[in-house]
Amino acid sequence: MKTDTDIRFEGIRALIEVLGTVEAERFIALINRDRFDYTEWRKTQWQQETVASLATRARALRKKSTE
Repeated sequence: MKTDTDIRFEGIRALIEVLGTVEAERFIALINRDRFDYTEWRKTQWQQETVASLATRARALRKKSTE
């Protein structure tokens, strides 16, 4: 099991890899500033998606990341 510190470090690293340093910091500031309820967000995040459409999107992202 990963420690909280490990998870934080990997999360920051993932944000920086995808968004870059400035936008990763901006994202963290936005999350800290907003009254963001992650649990509620997750309940509605994929309502308009099917398993097939999510799989298609995932394959496209994987293909894009290997190009």
